[in-house]
Amino acid sequence: MPYQHIMTAVDLTDECHPVIRQAIALANCFQAQLSLVHIVEPMAMAFGGDVPMDLSTLQQQQLDQARERVEAFASQYPELLPERRHILFGQPRQEIHQLAQEKGCDLIVVGSHGRHGLALLLGSTANDLLHGAPCDVLAVRLKKPE
Repeated sequence: MPYQHIMTAVDLTDECHPVIRQAIALANCFQAQLSLVHIVEPMAMAFGGDVPMDLSTLQQQQLDQARERVEAFASQYPELLPERRHILFGQPRQEIHQLAQEKGCDLIVVGSHGRHGLALLLGSTANDLLHGAPCDVLAVRLKKPE
């Protein structure tokens, strides 16, 4: 059965352009809807969850900056319609899975560095997304930075 709604999850680095291009090509091939999601992780996660101060103002600034970055990034691709651009706050795996389910996505496209050894054991967003995904997940291999 052809894909009808493809979601691509990006971190907005230069490396995610091949991921977007692959998602666009697939959406065109299947005449599917295309959505983009970017996740802003809570600052408390970086500190192990124990932060002795209120980070709400900083987190709001982080979300505002993410919105600007998503708009600038997505404006390069006319296929990424404004109403299908999503910026969520939370843990990437949970937020992406939930949005994919809510929107009825049948494919999630994400970038992967194809890590091995210790990096693989520590995990990556692409690897994390595979577990418990409500639909198929396509990992687009990214080139290693030189």
